[in-house]
Amino acid sequence: MSASLEQLLRDARIDLVLARIEKDSSVIEEVIKNIDSEIRSIRFNSIFVLGEIGEKSGENAVIKISEYLDDDDWSIRREAARSLGKIGKTSITTIPQLTKCCDDDEDSIRLAVVNSLGQIGIATTESLSALKKALNDKYEQVRIEAANALGLIGPESYELIPSLMKSISDPSWAVRTSSARAMSAIGKDTAKAIPTLINALDDKDWRVRYHIVNTFKQIGESSVPHLLSILNHPNRDVRKEAVEALGEMGLKTPNIIDNLSLMLKDPKEEVRGKAANSLRSLGKEAVPALINATKIANSKMKVVIISALGGIGSEANEAIPYLISLLADKKTSVRVVAARNLGAIGKDSEEALKALEEALNDGKYIVRREAALSLGKIGSIAEKAVPSLLKALDDKKPDVRWRASEALGKIKVNTPVVISALEGLIHDECDYVCESADFAIDNITDNI
Repeated sequence: MSASLEQLLRDARIDLVLARIEKDSSVIEEVIKNIDSEIRSIRFNSIFVLGEIGEKSGENAVIKISEYLDDDDWSIRREAARSLGKIGKTSITTIPQLTKCCDDDEDSIRLAVVNSLGQIGIATTESLSALKKALNDKYEQVRIEAANALGLIGPESYELIPSLMKSISDPSWAVRTSSARAMSAIGKDTAKAIPTLINALDDKDWRVRYHIVNTFKQIGESSVPHLLSILNHPNRDVRKEAVEALGEMGLKTPNIIDNLSLMLKDPKEEVRGKAANSLRSLGKEAVPALINATKIANSKMKVVIISALGGIGSEANEAIPYLISLLADKKTSVRVVAARNLGAIGKDSEEALKALEEALNDGKYIVRREAALSLGKIGSIAEKAVPSLLKALDDKKPDVRWRASEALGKIKVNTPVVISALEGLIHDECDYVCESADFAIDNITDNI
C-alpha cells in the first residue's frame, strides 16, 4: 500500500512527491493544503516542493506560501522566500511582503529575499528600494546577490546604476565583480542609462570604466552622439574611454572615423594610442584617415599609426605606397615599423617586395631584420626575393641571419643553393640562428 502524501511530506520524500505531481497535477492543490499542517516538517517540505515545480505551482500556491513569510520559525520564512523566487514572475504580487523580509535579522533570509527578487525579475518601487539597501548589507553574500538580482531584472533597474558604481569600490572582490557585471546587464538594452553611464566614465576605478565601455558597445548606435559629445572632455580618462567605446562598436560611419582621426592629435599619448587602435578595429574604411594622420604626426605617433595600419592587414593595401616611402624616413624607428608592417599589408605586392629587398641594405640592422621577416610573409611572389635573402644570410648581425633563414623556410624554395646556404648556418655562433636554419631546412624539405 502506497504512503499518503502527508507521510511523504513528513518524511521529506521529495522525489516521490514530485513523481506524483508529474503523473497527476491535481496533487499540487493537496500539497498547498498541507502548508497549513501543524507538523513543521510537512509545512516546510510542502513549501519546498512547490518551489521545486516552479511556475507550475500557480497563483494559489503563491498566495499560501506568502502567508508564511512572517512565520515564527525562521527556516520556514527562509524557505517561503526561496520558493517564491523559484516560482518566478507569478510571485510578483508578493514583492511588497518579500521586501519587508530584507530587515530580517537572519542573514540567510535576507539572502533568500534578494535572490528571489532577481528570479522574479520585475522592477517595482519596493524591489528596487530593497535591492539598493541590500547592496550595503553587512553580509557579503547578500551584497553579491543583490547586484546579481539587479542584473537579472535588467534595463528597468537603470536608476540603480549609481548605487552599483559605489559597490564597485566594495572591499569584497566578488561584490565588485558582480556589481560591474550587473551594470553592463542593466545598461545594454536601454538608452535611458546613457547619461548615467557617460557621467561614470570619469570613475577612478578602471573596472567601472571597462564595464561601461562594454555596455556602450552593447547599446550601440544610440549612444554615439553622447560619446562624440565628450571627446573634448577635460578628463583624459573620459576621452580615452569614449574613444575606445566608439571603436568597440564597430560602426564605420564617416562621422565616427573623422572624430577618431581628430583624437590622434590629442595632447595625451594614451588617448592618441586608443584612437589609433579604434581606427584599426574599424578596418578598411579607416585607412585613408590613418594615412593622412601619419603625414602630420611626429615620429613616435607615426610608429603607432603605422602599426594600426598593419593591424588592418591586406585590406590596408592602399597604404603600401606610403609605407614604402617611409622606408627612407630619417628616423630608424619609423623605417623599422614601416618594414614590419609592409609584410602585413603588402601580400602579393611587387612594389612592397622590391622595397623590402632594398631595405635589406639599410644601414641599421633592425630595419634589415624586419625587412627579412616581412619578405617571409608577403606571399607566393616572395620567391623572387630568394637571392636577396640568401645574401642576407651572410649579414654580420645574427638577428638578420636569423630572420632571413626563417623567411626562406616560409618561402620553401627547395634548391641546392638554398639548402646549402642554410646548412652553412647550422654551426653559426648564435644558437637561435642555428635552430632557425635547421628548422627552415626541415620546412623546405617537408620533413616536419
